Amino acid sequence: MPSVSRHFSVRTCSQHDADLTTLQQISQQTFLETFADVKSPENMSRYLTENISVDKLRTELSNEDSTFCFLEADTNVIGYLKINIGSAQTENKYERSLEIERIYVLGSYQGQGTGKILLDHALEMARSMHAEFVWLGVWEHNHRAIGFYRKHGFVEFSRHVFRLGDDEQIDILMRISLHPDPAG
Repeated sequence: MPSVSRHFSVRTCSQHDADLTTLQQISQQTFLETFADVKSPENMSRYLTENISVDKLRTELSNEDSTFCFLEADTNVIGYLKINIGSAQTENKYERSLEIERIYVLGSYQGQGTGKILLDHALEMARSMHAEFVWLGVWEHNHRAIGFYRKHGFVEFSRHVFRLGDDEQIDILMRISLHPDPAG
């Protein structure tokens, strides 16, 4: 079977209704693909209703310290990224940093370098903002994601609680310095 060549690109999500609808769809689909097999249907439903509603996403899109980006294969949205700076960060104690709050790609596009495209985009945005480091939280049992971030230079530096419905889970906080210490 011949391989299919695809053109991947990243674009910033606008506040227009069409992008908002697409953002909600890709957010829900990728979240379900990632966690539906390991979380209760009640907690999944509650999370989707409370955190990935049109109103919630509209509010997040209007925050000047947050940016959503779509990953497209040709013209189809196959993933997305949400970054936060300043007061939009989920942990407000990290100055001069950029948080990757969400990075999701449809399962059928994983393993094709698509996650790295979004990660590289976030790192480039952080460099252009002169951030000192990029950080994120990842569920302690999401070993595939943890391995992905470690492979790309992220190291664990803390932990925090993430609520999914009534389930309190632990997220590992990982970071990568954008200005490595030249002394090693």
